[in-house]
Amino acid sequence: MKKIQSVLLTALALFTVSCTNAQSASKKYPNPPVATNKTTYPMQLTDASWKERLTEEQYYILRQEGTEKPFTGKYDHFYKKGTYYSAASLQPVFSADAKFNSGTGWPSFYAPINSDAVRLVIDNSFGSNRIAVVDSKTGSHLGHVFDDGPAPIGKRYCMNSAALIFVPEGGTPPIKSK
Repeated sequence: MKKIQSVLLTALALFTVSCTNAQSASKKYPNPPVATNKTTYPMQLTDASWKERLTEEQYYILRQEGTEKPFTGKYDHFYKKGTYYSAASLQPVFSADAKFNSGTGWPSFYAPINSDAVRLVIDNSFGSNRIAVVDSKTGSHLGHVFDDGPAPIGKRYCMNSAALIFVPEGGTPPIKSK
């Protein structure tokens, strides 16, 4: 009987610790948004306005859902403290605190700066099933998210450098994309 009580108490202790760890992880790292089909976004510009606002490379990636070649982006091996903003909406989307070296050739993060910063959109292009990451204000393409990131979240937000603007810690948020 004492053995059964001991086993039950041990199981209860492990359950309590795992729940506590899961709750503290969820407070520090926001729940990722749920993938949906494309939707309407609050900030909408004409195609001509986007071309005026963005560089050619930014337009290709953000508005035409392009991808830069691996290991060519300026933020791939870049590890300064600060915040990454969407080059489309100029809203903060990722913190340097969540950045890690995935070895894939693109800047990678394990979580967005907050759960409202990005949306996840089902992407069935090129015959594959992926989840695209878009800026929540404009729907502009930032990259993709995969389930092979580090603990405790297990996500890898694989972003295009050209879709982002980095502002060092204590710096002024961007006021234009170019």
